[in-house]
Amino acid sequence: MIKIVFRKVRLVVLNIESKYDLSILKSGFSSFGLELSKEQYSKFIKYYELLVEWNSFMNLTAITDFNEVCVKHFIDSVSLCKAVSDIADKKYTVIDIGTGAGFPSIPLKIVFPNLKITMLDSLGKRIKFLNEVISQLDLRDIEAIHGRAEDYAKPNLLREKFDICVSRAVANISTLSEYCIPYVKNNGYFISYKSEKIADEIEQSGNAITILGGEISKQVEFILPESDIFRNLFVIKKTSVTPKKFPRKAGLPSKEPLK
Repeated sequence: MIKIVFRKVRLVVLNIESKYDLSILKSGFSSFGLELSKEQYSKFIKYYELLVEWNSFMNLTAITDFNEVCVKHFIDSVSLCKAVSDIADKKYTVIDIGTGAGFPSIPLKIVFPNLKITMLDSLGKRIKFLNEVISQLDLRDIEAIHGRAEDYAKPNLLREKFDICVSRAVANISTLSEYCIPYVKNNGYFISYKSEKIADEIEQSGNAITILGGEISKQVEFILPESDIFRNLFVIKKTSVTPKKFPRKAGLPSKEPLK
């Protein structure tokens, strides 16, 4: 009886995979030195199907073509491994600020199940979607929290609780640093996904990063696999405690970035 059930489950997995050409996804991950299991690829497919389904009645992403999602969301999210060389081996605690539809958190969790991830987003509908993804993909040690970055960066909540903070949010480095650095433990890292060369932005944000208790560690520049898209992982190391007054109240980090 147990063998019959097992065969049925494997048949479903294989049928799901046969609907999609996974060559781009596999090639992209291979370029990072990653080899995934059939179960992991099945989770990416299920994630894609949930994304498209929910996107039909709420705004999650403008990108819905399977191959484009694979490159611009899945592979891009997992590119964090280029900045964190031991990401597959350590049980890092990670927070994703402004996670949206779960990028980079969900792809990172699928590929690196050792990570303990918290996703923070200010829109309740997105949190419902993320909880559905977590349930459908049977992911563990990952949670979705509804709230603003300014509110959860308090000492009795999530302040300085994480080894790594990530964000793919579109904002300048000074603004993102004020939102994200307070969540990072001393000697941890804030890593921002950027899509352009940001020499001027880095120069302008240097003092703000110092004020917030960080220092510029490195940049990892590369062309996103299976594309001609330039990417930049901007890495800030937390070197001292962030002053209690940061982040400032809602809206100020965006309207009046630190200089």
